[in-house]
Amino acid sequence: MPSTGGVKLGSSYDEARTRKTNAEAQIAEIELEKVRGELVPAEDVVSAWNDVLGALKSKLMSIPTKGAPILATEAQAGVCQKILEDLITEALEELSNYEPSSDPTKTTVLPSDDGDADAETAAPLKRKRMGRPKKTARLSK
Repeated sequence: MPSTGGVKLGSSYDEARTRKTNAEAQIAEIELEKVRGELVPAEDVVSAWNDVLGALKSKLMSIPTKGAPILATEAQAGVCQKILEDLITEALEELSNYEPSSDPTKTTVLPSDDGDADAETAAPLKRKRMGRPKKTARLSK
């Protein structure tokens, strides 16, 4: 019979230890999904959707401003409808390329292959001592 370390099988301690092991395995799986990019924090999703919906609202609210001067000169309903359809299509096409703003603290910068050809040159370093001046050596008599 295998040793259980003095713990009776089926005891509450054994059940608690099993639940703890299962919970640790679930946490490890969640961390793995985060690393693989399969799991995203809910606050990031909410923030991205807020950005998208804000852009959508802005584009839709700009349609009357763009369309009013054009529609004011038209008398036929069919022409007005076509103008509105064109303005809505234009807004939707612009939104189809929309990328929510990213958090700069979470952005990963990867090194480029071109050896930083576009990078600005840094100012030369000043090799000046900072802080208090060094104590001068006393001459002994």
